[in-house]
Amino acid sequence: MDKASPRLNRYFDVNGWLFVAPAVLLIAVFMVYPILYSLWMSFQTGRGMKMHFDLTANILRLFSDPMLGLALYNTMIFFIVQVPVMLILALLLATMLDDKRVRFRGLIRTAIFLPCVSSLVAYSVLFKSMFVQDGLVNTTLLDLGLISSPIPWMTDPFWSRVLIIIAITWRWTGYNMIFYLAALQNIDKSIHEAARIDGVPAYGRFFFLTVPMLKPVILFTTVTSTIGTLQLFDEVRNIMTSDAGGAAGPSNSALTLSVYIYNLTFKFMPNFGYAATVSYVIVIAVALLSLLQFYALRERT
Repeated sequence: MDKASPRLNRYFDVNGWLFVAPAVLLIAVFMVYPILYSLWMSFQTGRGMKMHFDLTANILRLFSDPMLGLALYNTMIFFIVQVPVMLILALLLATMLDDKRVRFRGLIRTAIFLPCVSSLVAYSVLFKSMFVQDGLVNTTLLDLGLISSPIPWMTDPFWSRVLIIIAITWRWTGYNMIFYLAALQNIDKSIHEAARIDGVPAYGRFFFLTVPMLKPVILFTTVTSTIGTLQLFDEVRNIMTSDAGGAAGPSNSALTLSVYIYNLTFKFMPNFGYAATVSYVIVIAVALLSLLQFYALRERT
């Protein structure tokens, strides 16, 4: 027993458990319990507080719900278009700011990063004022002769989707740029110098040296951007006007899965069970897309 005591003390140290207990308690209360309770709720059907257990009702409803189909369609459009555009733009900006010949790099970096740390309310108010019918964007494009009539950003289904993509890209490009910039600054400059001496052109050094060495950061930013886009809520709720019926943009053109879950819970007659079931559509989509990205960007040996 005495010989076993040191081994037991290693795993059941009272001071250690007391140290981690607050964090474990917070995780249990605010993460584990909500996950388990939402899973239980996904098997409840009914409206308001009048709910009863039904193992398959909500799952079957997923396949016959046109609003869910529209929300999933819009979310996939934002994911397919916005994530590649944002990540490519972030990489290009980081590459530009990594060049010591660029003047005012600190000021430019701060200006690009500022939207993702600014107040969401201030950001939304500014963004809406810029893209209204007679706002700064339309006025500038008209003055430059690039358009002949104002673009209906807020009232046309196509342009409302474009507006949301611009809003997300504008807000989060700087966040991803910081990761790329940090990774670029950690690359050994002698590698590029040796390639330059060997006659490798600039585009070759970028695509065949820089990009492969950035693969871990590309994987990280791709996965986090995918998760953020599939959970898209703030930009739609704050920029696109939602009426009493829960519409997100004209003809629900900006309705996303997260906004639909919000509508099911708070806008329509509360349907907590079905809202919990729809939330697992996001979980499954995030898991599948993340696995595909890990597979596509894995290190091959």
